[in-house]
Amino acid sequence: MNDRKKVEIHEGGTNVYLDLGYPDAAEMQRKSLLAAEIARGIQTRGLTQSAAAELLGIDQAKVSRITRGQFRGVSEGKLLELVARLGHDIKIVVGPARRRAGKIELQIA
Repeated sequence: MNDRKKVEIHEGGTNVYLDLGYPDAAEMQRKSLLAAEIARGIQTRGLTQSAAAELLGIDQAKVSRITRGQFRGVSEGKLLELVARLGHDIKIVVGPARRRAGKIELQIA
């Protein structure tokens, strides 16, 4: 007797938040990239979460949440500031206006 259920598998896109139906998927994707860069920066420098908190000017609990991908309630601007405090240069370029709605992209070099 075979009680196994069939499972459908769908190939996802490049934004898991969009695949999951989040209304703010593009923002969540950018914030996740920034949070990952913060986690990498902390690890690369060999910082403890306490030392990272001191460097970043936030409490250790927030460092822990951000590095675990729990960044709701933290603005993109704040995440950009934290990336800069870890020594990265950040450049924001506003392109020419077009007839369509603009878009926000994040590239990490």
